[in-house]
Amino acid sequence: MDHWQRIEAAIAGAETDRVPVALWRHFPVDDQDPGKLAAHTLAWQRAWDFDLVKFMPSGTYGIEDWGAKTAFEGAENGARVVTQVGLQGPEGWARLPRLDVRKGVYGAQNAALAAAAKELKGSAPILQTVFSPLTTARKLAGEPTLQHLRQHPEALEAGLKTITEVTIAFGEEALKAGAHGFFFATQLATTDVLAPAEYERFGKRWDLEFFAALKGKMQDRTRIDMLHLHGLNPMFDELAGYPVDLVNWHDRLTTPTLGMAAGRFKGALVGGVEELGLLVKGSEAQVRAQARDAIEQTGGRRLLLGPGCVAGIAAPEHNIRAVIEEARKSP
Repeated sequence: MDHWQRIEAAIAGAETDRVPVALWRHFPVDDQDPGKLAAHTLAWQRAWDFDLVKFMPSGTYGIEDWGAKTAFEGAENGARVVTQVGLQGPEGWARLPRLDVRKGVYGAQNAALAAAAKELKGSAPILQTVFSPLTTARKLAGEPTLQHLRQHPEALEAGLKTITEVTIAFGEEALKAGAHGFFFATQLATTDVLAPAEYERFGKRWDLEFFAALKGKMQDRTRIDMLHLHGLNPMFDELAGYPVDLVNWHDRLTTPTLGMAAGRFKGALVGGVEELGLLVKGSEAQVRAQARDAIEQTGGRRLLLGPGCVAGIAAPEHNIRAVIEEARKSP
């Protein structure tokens, strides 16, 4: 099987020649330059030949054109931090401008993806990273976003409408640039942050607008989408019905486990490898054992072996190779 056949068979629950596998990581500092980000993406894929390419812009690209300031401060997962929010006070949500996503930081992400996609020539699915509108809102305004959600809901909803429109426009440009779909990340679909009813109104409503727009306008261009549920205690069942093909969460750090999730989602599960503690600091034997356990939990069906979230940038090559080899020798 080639990468596409293997991924599509896993999504359908059909037999594969072996379990598909993919790992992804940030390229801090260099990810601020489209040319360097494209080059790192290509080098990463050419080195490991993963079955899926999860494109890796910085996690803060979606707020910088609205005035937020960010920096890389040495996080082990390569993530940037917000050093200055781009919105203060609930009155700011209604004033958010509709951005031209072909320009600025937004435009740079799809320029980088286009350069990488051109070289990869469709050999493997490439997914542009998109953050849910509520996730973008929280990054833009910081923790006061949750106060606005509860005390100024109409104001926040005005901002979410604009953010959703911009996110949809960015998605359309990503497809034109060569993306085959999206890695759609939500960082608030967890009961540690919101009640399910709150996410229904301020999260799910806008998430589904994104998918409805992209699948409605460009169905022939959107082939594979992955949902990422970030954080502990995710609302797995509440979001399992999203129109996506793959779902990814911190399965080694929270519930459900891969085994528990089998049968609760129509597509394929993505995970099995603890992305920081074990992949970075564990022994090769421990990494191999965890990869084998993931395959055993699922019987090797409807599984893409991967990290629960972005892999640590210090993950040693022998541990990366161990994950790949366990997938490739699976039945």
